[in-house]
Amino acid sequence: MIPTTKINNRRYLGNKFKLLPFITDVISKECTDFETFADIFAGTGAVSSAFTDKILYTNDILYSNYLCHLTWFSDEYFDISKIESYIDFFNSDIPYEENYMTVNFADTYFSKKNCSKIGFIREKIENEFNSGRINTRERAMLITSLLYGIDKIANTCGHYDAYRKGVELPESFTMRTPEPNSNLKHNHCYNKDTNELVREISADVVYIDPPYNSRQYCDAYHLIENIARWEKPEVFGIARKMDRTTLKSKYCTRSAPSAFEDLIKNIKANFIVVSYNNMAKKGDDRSNARISDVQILDTLRAKGSVKIFSEQFKAFTTGLSEHRDNEERLFVCKCS
Repeated sequence: MIPTTKINNRRYLGNKFKLLPFITDVISKECTDFETFADIFAGTGAVSSAFTDKILYTNDILYSNYLCHLTWFSDEYFDISKIESYIDFFNSDIPYEENYMTVNFADTYFSKKNCSKIGFIREKIENEFNSGRINTRERAMLITSLLYGIDKIANTCGHYDAYRKGVELPESFTMRTPEPNSNLKHNHCYNKDTNELVREISADVVYIDPPYNSRQYCDAYHLIENIARWEKPEVFGIARKMDRTTLKSKYCTRSAPSAFEDLIKNIKANFIVVSYNNMAKKGDDRSNARISDVQILDTLRAKGSVKIFSEQFKAFTTGLSEHRDNEERLFVCKCS
């Protein structure tokens, strides 16, 4: 029997899974009679997973997250027996080999043995796809299964800005079969700059959950992104990061307010729902919010009427902030 996994079985900064009751309650009460839902900073896809009865538009700048969205939300056919057969093989005792992963990452985030297996599996998936033996969604499902499996044993605190030294590394990991919802709609998954995407799509409800502070997700998840893309770039530094210039988000910089203003101005929707944390100036400088409440409100009010809802929670963070009184706010704009 092949073990299975669901969408929430992954550690990820800013993951909204625990906040879904709050988010879905507000949206169901404030955004009436909607058929299409766009989650344009979707991350792992946790919020989209609560609206699979709608037509979904998901987007994330990280290719690794895009593959997860294809896994959980695409309506492309997949052969479950084929997926299980591959995963059963990948979970077997695969002979050691030298490859891109062992050369660059041995005994850092993973043991040398696990690096060999990760490199072998990822290369095998790509070869199977290029030969036509698996389709786009089956490829995404196998890569997602690999990413979820290695996340469980990674020598990190849930992100890849650094690895812990002097610890005993696991020598094996388990891949599980992803369990997408059945009866999905004809959904649309994107891997684009968000400000460009909103010029191309429209939806009844657009949900926005941008980065809150200066910590770039491509820094925190560079290794996951590297494995997902499998372009085998040169890596550098103690953390073994590749060049991430094209993956940097302007929402983590001082230009975040102007980017947000441009985003909202170009959205075509009946309702815009913005998630934003209340860090403001309460953490260290890197943790401070890049967009103020005044800037959010002024920008949204230029689009329509706005209501604000809040919920306290304990966030999964990098652990650098002393601020514990986290409050997630939802700004709901009914567009005029």
